[in-house]
Amino acid sequence: MKRFGQIIGVDPEQFEKYKACHAAVWPEILKMITTCNIRNYSIFHKDGLLFAYIEYWGEDFESDMAKMAADPKTQEWWSVMMPMQKPLSSRATGEWWADMEEVFHLD
Repeated sequence: MKRFGQIIGVDPEQFEKYKACHAAVWPEILKMITTCNIRNYSIFHKDGLLFAYIEYWGEDFESDMAKMAADPKTQEWWSVMMPMQKPLSSRATGEWWADMEEVFHLD
C-alpha cells in the first residue's frame, strides 16, 4: 500500500457547492475509485485549501489512474469539480492536485 497526500485550492464562492457534491458523490464515481484500488480516501478543507489523503492498494498506479481518467462518468464528474478547484501555481507539470511529500507516518 502506498499513501498519497495532495493539495489544491478551492474557490471560496463555490465551496458550499463542492461540499454538497461530496456529500452525495455519484455511485459510479465511488465504484470507479474502488475499482482503481483506492481505499481510505478523505478530503479535508482549511482556509481555501483542500487536502486529499488516499491509500493505493494496487500494483500499477499509472495504469489504474489512466483507467479512471478514461471513464466517461469520471470525466463528467471532473467537469463539475474542476471549475470549483484552483490548482497551486507550484504544482508539477501535468498535475492538477499537487502531490505532497510524506515526511512522517505512524501506524
